[in-house]
Amino acid sequence: MNQEDRMVDIEIKLTRQDDMLDELNKLVYRQQLKIDQLEALCGALAQRIKHAADSNNAGQTVNERPPHY
Repeated sequence: MNQEDRMVDIEIKLTRQDDMLDELNKLVYRQQLKIDQLEALCGALAQRIKHAADSNNAGQTVNERPPHY
């Protein structure tokens, strides 16, 4: 293998690595978008659960059984 062939092989490998790095960056970006969406959804669900629990607790105090029952 001569010097020219080695240089061509190195350039090919470098080009493939650049392409792979670009693809991985795109994948990480899409994953981060999905994580952000899921975090927002979890936050909204937590708020809904808290709100529902608060409204249930507020309604329970009116209809709550006395402690002697």
